[in-house]
This record gives sequence, structure tokens and C-alpha cells, in this order.
Amino acid sequence: MIFLHLGAGAGDQDSRAKYRCGFTEFIKKNYKKNDLVYLVEANTKNIPKLKKCWHKYKNIKIINKAIFPKITKKKKISFFYCEEDAPHYQVFSLKRDHVKKHYPKSKTIKKVLVKIISLDLFLNKFFKNKTIDHLSIDLEGIDYEIIQNINFKKYSIINISIEYLHLNRNQKINLIKLMNTNNYSYIGYGYDHNDFDLLFTKKNFFYNQILSRLIPYIKGKKIKYLNKLL
Repeated sequence: MIFLHLGAGAGDQDSRAKYRCGFTEFIKKNYKKNDLVYLVEANTKNIPKLKKCWHKYKNIKIINKAIFPKITKKKKISFFYCEEDAPHYQVFSLKRDHVKKHYPKSKTIKKVLVKIISLDLFLNKFFKNKTIDHLSIDLEGIDYEIIQNINFKKYSIINISIEYLHLNRNQKINLIKLMNTNNYSYIGYGYDHNDFDLLFTKKNFFYNQILSRLIPYIKGKKIKYLNKLL
């Protein structure tokens, strides 16, 4: 199998997250010796932790770059963070407002230049003519832009887990429409251990697709009641 984590953070090495990462736990639980694991993390400070997290596993590729939604000629771009999020700066974002939303009392939002690679170039480089079995998207404020720019006709992805907490109603409507149109079905919470993700699988479950249209009108974790109907 192929696992791809966009926004791998510090893996299961962050004490502030109680040493938990849902997708990391999922991979380690299901990992087999021939599996391939791709971990993409923009924050250079988290790379040593990711290496420690995965040092006992083979076929691990850690990519220290930021994924940019669209084609760009830029090689670097500014990312924002604040010291209140130390030491791992998990809210390390392309969007200043995203950091401010998490840390509204922070007096100083800092920025640093980060190497970037466009989404399509990245997928074409590593996954051309391959199937990604499990994709987790956690890119701090640009999850929606990322999934909107995946070429589903060009790339094969079986399961997609994406954070929904910061999506507004219209974005959720568009997300569900995008998934259903590309023959994905909502099957419940995603890989995040806090149930902050939605999980879609590449199958046509008509009943699930109909129910998923209710998601934009359900607040927060009340989605769990919808999940009971799946």
C-alpha cells in the first residue's frame, strides 16, 4: 500500500498532542514491509521528530517542502507561525489569518520562507501511474484549496481524509459535490484521532452520497449522529 500524509507535523512525537497523531497511528497499525509511506512537512523544525517517529520503519520518504495548490514558478513562499505554538509550531500556515484564528491573543505573528512544490508537480513526480491507498490532508488552512486542485482523472486515490473544522458551509457543499461527482462516498470520520476529519472512499455508495449532502448543515461534532446512519 501507499500512504501519503500532507502535513505530517511531528508525527507522534509532539508532547502537546499527548504524543498522538491519528494518521501516524493508522499507518503503524496497518503497515506491512513492502508498503511505501510519504510524509510531507513544510516546517523544517519538525523533520528530526518525523525521523525519530519513523526510524524503525522502511520505505519512509520525508519531504521537507510545502505543497502549493496551483502551478507556480516560485521556489519559496512565506509561511506564518507564532511562538505560542512552540516547540513544534503545528499551526504553521500559508495563511496569516489561520494562525491568528488559532492564537488570537498572540501579539506577534512571525514568518519564514519555505521551499514549495506545486500540488500537480508533486503528485506527478511521486505517484504517476501509481495508486495512493490512503491520503491524509492536514495543511493548516489550505486543505480546501488542495482537494479542489487534485486532478482525479489523472491520479488514483482510494481513500481521502480531510479536515473539515475550518470549512464554511459553501466550502462543505462544494467538497461533497466534488467527492460525489468523482465517485467517492463519505464513510465517516477520517484518520484524525480527534474526529476532525471526514473520510471518503472511491466507491459509489448511493445512500452514503445522499446522506453526505447533509454535512454542510450539521454543526461540528454533531456529524457523529449522521455517521450512525451509515
